[in-house]
Parts: sequence; C-alpha cells; structure tokens
Amino acid sequence: SYKRGLISDRELYDTVWKNVFQGKLTYLHWNKGEAMAPTIGEQASTLLVRKIPIADPTRVFLGDVIVLKDPDNSENYLVRRLAATEGYEMVSKDEKDEPFVLEKDQCWVLADNDKLKPKEAKDSRLFGPVSMTDIVGRVIYSLRTAVDHGPVLNSHYSMRKDSSLLEIELDVNDMMKNHKA
Repeated sequence: SYKRGLISDRELYDTVWKNVFQGKLTYLHWNKGEAMAPTIGEQASTLLVRKIPIADPTRVFLGDVIVLKDPDNSENYLVRRLAATEGYEMVSKDEKDEPFVLEKDQCWVLADNDKLKPKEAKDSRLFGPVSMTDIVGRVIYSLRTAVDHGPVLNSHYSMRKDSSLLEIELDVNDMMKNHKA
C-alpha cells in the first residue's frame, strides 16, 4: 500500500510506531442492544474497533460508526454514528428548541435505528453534544453470528484508511471465540 501511494509517510510512521511500541491498532468490543440495528445487529455483536487515541476531524469523519464513553457513566461505552462536528448548526424538529452551533471539539452522535425514540436510542438527542475526546475508536467490522459478519459501512475516507488494517488485524476465528451471543 505504501509503494502504491495509498498511505502517506505519516500514516506509515504512525502504524510502525503504534505496532512496535503500542501493540495492535484494534481491539474487540462486545455490543448489545438495538440502537445501531440494522448496521451492527439487533441482538449482540462482537466488533473490531480501530483505536483512535486522539479524535479530531482529521481522524474520524461524518458517517463513521464510533465507540465513545457514555456521557452518563464513563465506565460504559456506546456505539453510535457520528452525525455532526464543530461548526455545524443543529436545528430541532421541535420549534420550541433554539438552534445552536456545535462548538470546538464537540460532536453530535445518533443511533442508526430510526424506530427508537430519543430516550430509547440514548444518543445526542437525549444528552446533547459530546466532546470529541470521548471518542475512543471507530467500528470497522461486525460479527453478529458465524454466518452474518462483515465490514461496517463508514465514511469513504475511513473505509479507505481502514481497508489495509482489516487485512492485517482481522481474525474472524478470534472474534468467534470471544463472541458472547
């Protein structure tokens, strides 16, 4: 990928640094609930997550499925889709709510399941903007069952960045061993 110009010198350096000194660039995360259905399954899924040590608009992009610290309990994590970042104007369907602009290092996250109400979806419609520093990773692969698994649809930029990482670090057999469903 490096010789073909698909990754930059900086990405190569970051990859070597993280692999040699920090270990793997991914980890497994078990997710339960229907908030992200049908993207990652209605029951439970084992997810391959790319670590994002410092989340900013150059590392995570609109449309990415991310793992973030739960704003109500920092011991727990939520899986949601990144819907807006700093500078975006947020306008509610409820005319009583005033529009506002996301401030620096803020983002807006949403559940994929449109059938859920905001309280059930537990996303930014319930708890408001989230700090970008609460993002810990991007979901790149989902294992729902032994026969139902595959890459997660993220932004074009992330899909391109993560394709070589999937080739190197994806181990479906290991995911199956750790699958709790």
